Amino acid sequence: MADWEPPPLHAHNDIELWLGADLVHLPIVRSVVATVATRADFDLDAIADLRLAVDEACSTLITRAVPGSTMRCRFTVTDEELRFTGSVHSTTDSAPSTKSFGWRVLTTLTDSVDTHVTSNGHQGHQVDIELAKRRMVADSPGAGA
Repeated sequence: MADWEPPPLHAHNDIELWLGADLVHLPIVRSVVATVATRADFDLDAIADLRLAVDEACSTLITRAVPGSTMRCRFTVTDEELRFTGSVHSTTDSAPSTKSFGWRVLTTLTDSVDTHVTSNGHQGHQVDIELAKRRMVADSPGAGA
């Protein structure tokens, strides 16, 4: 994984966690995404979907991470959506399978999901999973059905 990079200037609502790439840290990440989604006024169903999706994304990344390495989790809230990006340092140069059950979970619970791998030269690879969940827009009162 690359050294720390400062967030872009427009990132004042971003939250970033750096945790050991270990399954024991999943409850922390689930709690953070639930809190971020709650504060961003997502409904309860969307919050539950985000908790499950982020858990699945992090679990997938952790299984690919170099033992003892770090997982980076970034949460970005905009007016339209909550976006999660998770990254780990890995020795594998292949992206997570888009044909797996876990990937099916991600595509079902989110509005968009993507994964990519970038080479860090002789230091291995960085594996990323990015997902987004859009806010549900309530119908305006009096709108015809």
